[in-house]
Amino acid sequence: MRISVSSDMDEPVARLLVEELRRRGHEVSAHGALRAGADPQWAVCSEAAAREVAEGAAEQAVVCCWTGTGASIAANKVRGVRAALCTDAATAEGARRWNDANVLALSLRLTSAPVLTEILDAWFAAEPSRDPEDLRNVARVGRLDAAGEDSRGAGGRRGP
Repeated sequence: MRISVSSDMDEPVARLLVEELRRRGHEVSAHGALRAGADPQWAVCSEAAAREVAEGAAEQAVVCCWTGTGASIAANKVRGVRAALCTDAATAEGARRWNDANVLALSLRLTSAPVLTEILDAWFAAEPSRDPEDLRNVARVGRLDAAGEDSRGAGGRRGP
């Protein structure tokens, strides 16, 4: 699987993430501080990783910043992306199962090597739910995405 990865800082856990994904057989596309010469700002690199998912260049992405919050917010602004900030395996499993999340957001501050492994194990083991209620909720999020594009107009801004 091709996975887009971004981090705003070159932290040990971010490097470990890339190594672990490659060890699991995934092709990694790196952004931000993980790629020489790339813009490391969390909003910029998280958007770049999320766009690869939205455009089909990557099946999934993992976006990282100090808290994980900014990375998840930026990724979720890209139409078609459902990014989930996960600090443990149970949250990662639920995000994939019930929300059909396609972008995993991680905190560089909170994620240790053992927790990273647990989160990735849960993320990749989980399958999106086929329950009709879950499917309706994911579809509604897609409609919200489309409505948001229409109401913001050019440049993503509201109003004059």
